Amino acid sequence: MKTFFRNRSRNPAVTALKIAIWLAVAAVVVWLVMLLWNWLMPALFTGARTIGYWQALGLIVLSRVLFGHGGGGRHWKAHRRRHHMRQDEREKFQQYAARGRCGWPAGQDNAGEQAK
Repeated sequence: MKTFFRNRSRNPAVTALKIAIWLAVAAVVVWLVMLLWNWLMPALFTGARTIGYWQALGLIVLSRVLFGHGGGGRHWKAHRRRHHMRQDEREKFQQYAARGRCGWPAGQDNAGEQAK
């Protein structure tokens, strides 16, 4: 857990600035979704109505729930990291991964019994 917090800024002003920038970017993204919807949908579909800001935010949240949370990049980064491992590092990682989660062998539950 130390590595997660190691590069974090301890300055509250920097943290507040990062939060403000994140909120501003999120607000702009919602605004762009609203503009695109209001520009395209009524022109393409005769029954489509324009939406407001909060409806655009709801549309983004709904699409994230239905289509995923955008974590696809993590898989590619892990693949690239494994691709550049030396052979001994790759074997060590494969042995670690074969143990399963929390040190239990793969395919067994916490009691050490074979999972059904």
